[in-house]
Amino acid sequence: MKKDSMEIFENAPIPKAVLNNTIPAMAAMLMVLVYNLADTFFIAQTHDAIMVAAVSLATPVFLLFMALGTIFGIGGTSVISRALGEGRREYAKKVCAFCMWSCVAVGIIFLAVIIIFMNPILKLTGASEETWEYAKQYLQIVALAGPFVLISNCYANIIRTEGKAGMAMIGQFIGNFLNVILDPILILGLGWDVAGAALATAISNVISAVYYVSYFKWGKSILSIHPRDFSWKDGIMKGVLAIGVPASLGDILMSVSGMLINGQMAGYGDMAVAGIGIAMKVTMITGMICIGFGQGMQSLLGYCVGAKKWDRFKKSLRFSVILALGLSTLMTVICYLFTDQIVNAFLSEPEAFNYAVSFSRILLTTSFLFGMFYVLSNALQAMGAATAALIINISRQGLIYIPALFILQAILGVNGLVWAQPVADVLSVVLVIVLYVTTLGKMKID
Repeated sequence: MKKDSMEIFENAPIPKAVLNNTIPAMAAMLMVLVYNLADTFFIAQTHDAIMVAAVSLATPVFLLFMALGTIFGIGGTSVISRALGEGRREYAKKVCAFCMWSCVAVGIIFLAVIIIFMNPILKLTGASEETWEYAKQYLQIVALAGPFVLISNCYANIIRTEGKAGMAMIGQFIGNFLNVILDPILILGLGWDVAGAALATAISNVISAVYYVSYFKWGKSILSIHPRDFSWKDGIMKGVLAIGVPASLGDILMSVSGMLINGQMAGYGDMAVAGIGIAMKVTMITGMICIGFGQGMQSLLGYCVGAKKWDRFKKSLRFSVILALGLSTLMTVICYLFTDQIVNAFLSEPEAFNYAVSFSRILLTTSFLFGMFYVLSNALQAMGAATAALIINISRQGLIYIPALFILQAILGVNGLVWAQPVADVLSVVLVIVLYVTTLGKMKID
């Protein structure tokens, strides 16, 4: 472990150390992207825009499970990576076990909440008479896999703290590949439509979670998920939640804001809902890759913080920001040039297609900033800057985005709902730069 994995963190040239951690993480997020697109793509092959709209309405609710997994995945990664940098392996094992059993408990609780409050949730998302039953079918099925979604999302992050980015990627690949295989079989082959898409998603998350559990049970991990190692004492729960809750708030608010925009967009018709759902998937292409880059960097940066290798920390961050900015700019240009072709893969109904293309071009105006944003926000988490991480994560999709949503809708109508995201992107990048510089100054790093 020390010779192979920690050697990369400690002594490898900066470009090699960065790419060793970010390439597998980006590849994993690329597979998550394919997984997120698969359900909608194969549902779109039914040529029923109402079904596409229903899946778009249900997706933000389902993503709440992934956001809850982020609490323990990102929070655990931050605490564990710093503990390993300090040589505290037994403590790291306890943190890992705490994350595992917390995922199980929280997943079961949230599953019950979704089932009990299904109708109010559907009303909040803006489900119409036409989309209601389809959206309900989807949520009822995927909710049953909730605990497995949390485990899968959590350990795809935590395993990277051991320098096992490739193993983390394999777990995501298995689940995502299975989802892509099952989608056409269940949706088109068996004709189960939306229920088939939901079942494919549920099964793929169960299998992915089983892989990660198997890795700890039979693999060579220095960490543990055994119940005997579970503990919330000695600052374990506080440390994980201090970073994990702020990190997850960004994802939680993204889901909530997704439900809000769908609810507001529903006032312009189901075709507008289908259009914004696909437009968000177009920008997701750049976003997910940049999220993977940032998450891949967190383990390296966290190790440098724990080991107090400040010069290596700064050089790694500088290289990462430049590389991520170039990558997000390239991906944005590609998505902009091929917007029509991408949208056409999901929507053929003329009104929905026109909405999606128009909305996509608006959202793409600022997606080139994603690389810088996600590297710096993950750097704050790696530094253990809980307050700064909290501020940035509640701002982008909450304090900035939600007010902009209503203000711009009042001024620009339906397009104002879409322009709220670019406005939030620009202001959030400015905010994260200020918070990073401020945090660096407070730490008095030489």
